[in-house]
Amino acid sequence: MNQILTTDKLYITPELKRKKKAYKVNFLFSIFLICILVSLYIYAEYDRNKSEEVSQAILENMGTMEDTTVADNNILVVVLDDEDGDSDDSNSSYVQPQTTNRDVQTTSNGYKYVVVGTVNIPKINVKYPIFDGETDSAQETEALLKISPTKFWGPEPNEVGNFCIVGHNYRNKKFFSKVPTLTTGDIIEITDLSGKTINYRVYNKYQVDPTDVSCTTQLTNGNKEVTLITCTDDSKYRVVVKAREVK
Repeated sequence: MNQILTTDKLYITPELKRKKKAYKVNFLFSIFLICILVSLYIYAEYDRNKSEEVSQAILENMGTMEDTTVADNNILVVVLDDEDGDSDDSNSSYVQPQTTNRDVQTTSNGYKYVVVGTVNIPKINVKYPIFDGETDSAQETEALLKISPTKFWGPEPNEVGNFCIVGHNYRNKKFFSKVPTLTTGDIIEITDLSGKTINYRVYNKYQVDPTDVSCTTQLTNGNKEVTLITCTDDSKYRVVVKAREVK
């Protein structure tokens, strides 16, 4: 018996051609979009690494952390002459310490800042200079945060009050990415421009809404405190780490 094999014929209709073309376009567009996203990610990582290098270079150049705002060993003596224009040991004199301003730096996009100290957190291997912007505007702060943690509010480092520092969470090992892992009892070291280092022990950690700045209060009962602020991994909230001077 002969067997008759039959097959269904596939007819290429205009509708099928249109769908095939649309699939091809969507596939190519998806590949293009993936390439763009990968390129943006690589560029962002490159930019962060370059910012890290700048920050660490500044840290190295700080040397012994000598305070450039304290009195210089050289003094300026202004002698007040008598009416005859003669002077002797009985004349009054005014001794004024000479001071130099802090070294003002400028970012690539024109924002000015000074370095006010360093923050070192041994547990998470974090050590950076601390910037302080000229105007404290949101745009300026954002520009500085791309380079290093920045003073947000409060007194000078290691003074009575609540010294608040903000830093980016890039969800890696850089900047304040690992600050959310700190726990009660961990140590934060702050070194000011005179070279003095004070240890602060973490006593609290919590999350707040981005608009909640109650953590910056200066009501410290005469104590020296440090507050570290960064984002949660999903950037929806802020992580606040509170520490108090170890006496």
